[in-house]
Amino acid sequence: MTAGSTFPGVRWLHSLHKELEPLRVTILDRYLVAELGGPALFGAAAFTLIFVATQFLAIGRLVSQQNVSLLVAIEYFLWEMPAYLLDVVPMAMLFGTLLSIGRLSSESEITALKAGGISLIRMFLPLAVVGLVVSFAALIVQEELVPLANDQAAYLQETAIEHVSPAASNLSAVTNLAGGGKQVTIAGGLDAATQTLLNVTVLQYDSKQTIQEMIVSKRAHYDAPTWQFQDATTYHFSDGDVSDKMVTPGTLSVDIGERPSEMAKHTLQANDPENLSRGEIKNALDNVTLSEPQRRLFSATYAAKLARPFTSLVFVLFAFPLGMRRIRGGGAALGFGLALAIVFVYYVITTIALSIGSLALPLAGIAAWTPNALFSLIGLWLLRRASAI
Repeated sequence: MTAGSTFPGVRWLHSLHKELEPLRVTILDRYLVAELGGPALFGAAAFTLIFVATQFLAIGRLVSQQNVSLLVAIEYFLWEMPAYLLDVVPMAMLFGTLLSIGRLSSESEITALKAGGISLIRMFLPLAVVGLVVSFAALIVQEELVPLANDQAAYLQETAIEHVSPAASNLSAVTNLAGGGKQVTIAGGLDAATQTLLNVTVLQYDSKQTIQEMIVSKRAHYDAPTWQFQDATTYHFSDGDVSDKMVTPGTLSVDIGERPSEMAKHTLQANDPENLSRGEIKNALDNVTLSEPQRRLFSATYAAKLARPFTSLVFVLFAFPLGMRRIRGGGAALGFGLALAIVFVYYVITTIALSIGSLALPLAGIAAWTPNALFSLIGLWLLRRASAI
């Protein structure tokens, strides 16, 4: 009787070690990731240039038709770039995977690795890790960087492009308070050049939606991270009636929960959830009065914005087996064309799914993840077929 048969636990641990051993970072992993890096960066540069070229016409129209200075038009375009990059990154990962795996396949390196006992799934793992890391990075950029860039773009659009006057529109902001209360800020307009709200009223409610305090001021200047209300009058309420009135000479610091650029963005983009982060969409769903069609659209976009960043991982899975079968010997031109075709089909399906998700609230989550699930299933099927050869 061997030691292994005497101690079944030892045999199990040895088997588990053999299963996990290929998951360690090896020279092969570094080699495959390096092979992916070059084509992916090339694809990112190429697809970015396509987006940039399309914006040249927009910059020209701003300068020639709306008399916007060239520097302002370029600055506006640069602030919009982070949102475009979220579309470029998955395309670059798709192109990079197609090209790198196509080269390895055409030069029989895939065949050699399989002959050495390395499965296609093991070859795919390092690329999958890269796709997953890129997906999470895209999610962070979408939620942290893109909203700030959109704020600045909206600020420029209102101040330098649209030339909106300070009293052109009413603004509002809703902030949740500790204990379940709510703060509502209403302003007659925003002087974007001086970052000043005009004719401001702040209403604070408790958890039972009973008004507790009201602050009134003709002007409120933004001094990060709060607003400085000029000569504010504060009314305190008890059982719905005014119990106290206090005038604050000079300035009174009040946090209304939003920056000037966010206030400007509300006036320009309030009906377009695509320009908002998931946090802003969630805040609108919780605190803003929306029509039923708007609520369905906001809910569908909220779910879609969680699914879209993971397109990079899905495209790596889809392109890995496809690269071995379709791109062999085709070179960069064929890979670029195929990547464009795949992206076009994917985003057509995504647009249809978003429309379906907007029809009813229960469909929002299912529709948002349908494109990723569909392409993942096709990728797994292709990978299984390739493994069987």
